Amino acid sequence: MQQDELMGLVSKTAALMEQFERRCEEIEQHQRAVYQQLQQLAQQVPGVVRQSADESLRNLPGAVMGKLESGLSQPVGAYERRLQDAGGLLQEGSQSLAAQLKRMEWLHKQLIWKVVGAALGSVLLLLAGGGWLLWQYRADINENRVAADLLRAYNQADVTLCDGQLCANVDPKGKTYGDKKQYRPVQARP
Repeated sequence: MQQDELMGLVSKTAALMEQFERRCEEIEQHQRAVYQQLQQLAQQVPGVVRQSADESLRNLPGAVMGKLESGLSQPVGAYERRLQDAGGLLQEGSQSLAAQLKRMEWLHKQLIWKVVGAALGSVLLLLAGGGWLLWQYRADINENRVAADLLRAYNQADVTLCDGQLCANVDPKGKTYGDKKQYRPVQARP
């Protein structure tokens, strides 16, 4: 009964470990994908903004460009500074996310080692308990073996109770045993 429970516990533990590892891998893959997307976006934003601004300025006629240039240079400069600041903030955010991902990976590895250690400790404890039980049962079997041999001999011998005492059908022609040759073999039951 205990072995079935132990085997059930071991199989449940193995299933739990597999599920845990699957979920950790899914989280790790998701985090990597998000990190890569953020890096791509952070790299594309300044280029896309500059490309859009360049295309818009090329389409304006030369005369309007000259007149607007003096009036727009200050707001465009401020706009470029804000874009650069936003790009810097995006880059800092992506670096912060990368640091958090590395920390989560480290924590994940630590957790896996703890789970593996706990599982290994449980298995070792189970093996030690099984070994102790084997040793204990082996000692009990050895103790009971002598009693079993004696009971087998009683069952094969022709013995009975006579007024509360043990009586035996002794083989008068049998070999004698003991210090005074007082013992003879008991005849087998018919």
